[in-house]
Amino acid sequence: MAIIAPFLSLILIFSLVSTGTSLSSNYYEKTCPHLESIVAKTVKKATSDDNTVPAALLRMHFHDCFIRGCDASVLLNSTAKHKAEKDGPPNISLHAFYVIDNTKQAVEASCPGVVSCADILALAARDAVFLSGGPYWDVPKGRKDGRISKASESFLLPAPTFNISQLQNNFAQRGLSLEDLVALSGGHTLGFSHCSSFRNRIQNFDAKHDVDPSLSPSFAAKLKSICPVKNTPKNAGITMDPSATTFDNTYYELVLQGKGLFSSDQALLTATETENMVSEFATSKEAFYRAFVKSMIKMSSLNGGREIRRDCRAVN
Repeated sequence: MAIIAPFLSLILIFSLVSTGTSLSSNYYEKTCPHLESIVAKTVKKATSDDNTVPAALLRMHFHDCFIRGCDASVLLNSTAKHKAEKDGPPNISLHAFYVIDNTKQAVEASCPGVVSCADILALAARDAVFLSGGPYWDVPKGRKDGRISKASESFLLPAPTFNISQLQNNFAQRGLSLEDLVALSGGHTLGFSHCSSFRNRIQNFDAKHDVDPSLSPSFAAKLKSICPVKNTPKNAGITMDPSATTFDNTYYELVLQGKGLFSSDQALLTATETENMVSEFATSKEAFYRAFVKSMIKMSSLNGGREIRRDCRAVN
């Protein structure tokens, strides 16, 4: 039952999620014509002050969409009686919520009560990618904000320890393909990871190996030096790749070299179809960008919200 229950929970949640057929790129053309410039301006300002903001916004958008669809449920605060999504273990390290707050405030000043927090987050994630040197795309809009946010549902997120079968199943439940899996994994080109997300690969890996044998020996040694068995600094970790503030295809090159940080990254080489895509994206940034844009639009079109929140941190 412990294995079946999460699967059933996922089916129940996503049976309530729309495929986003009502979304359109010109949804706010008449009601909030300056929306995209307002969002872009706010995200650009935040990024100039803190270059970790783009990675934070992209990750926040992924984590939002993978629970109940892209409904801004990850933005809701916990209450005295209820622990919200953002306080679930996989989301504790999310940050830059203030960027969405500031953007919402600016949007409300121009178009009160019109634009959902979910749409603002989707636009902010796109701008985060673009400002980091990645592709630009038209974001379909018209999402509504959700009223349900449960920390207990954060287990539905794909874990960094997942193997290829677990990843495929997790993505398939959201209507996402193997190509979507490989393309969206490329988002790991931005950001930073704490030791807890990859320690399983450098300590007591399995009965025969202390270190994951698929790891490059030199990279494993580097990770072990950063995350020692004893007295690891509280916030110790490493950037997802050496160009962690630039959106590029370096991630795929590293995976091929045995330098993918998570088990879930290296797992992409354990199936022929996904390995071939990793090789393609490693050699062609253009192919990666095309696939990433396609998959981002597909993922972000899942929405099960019901309202336009006045405050992104609380239901109306």
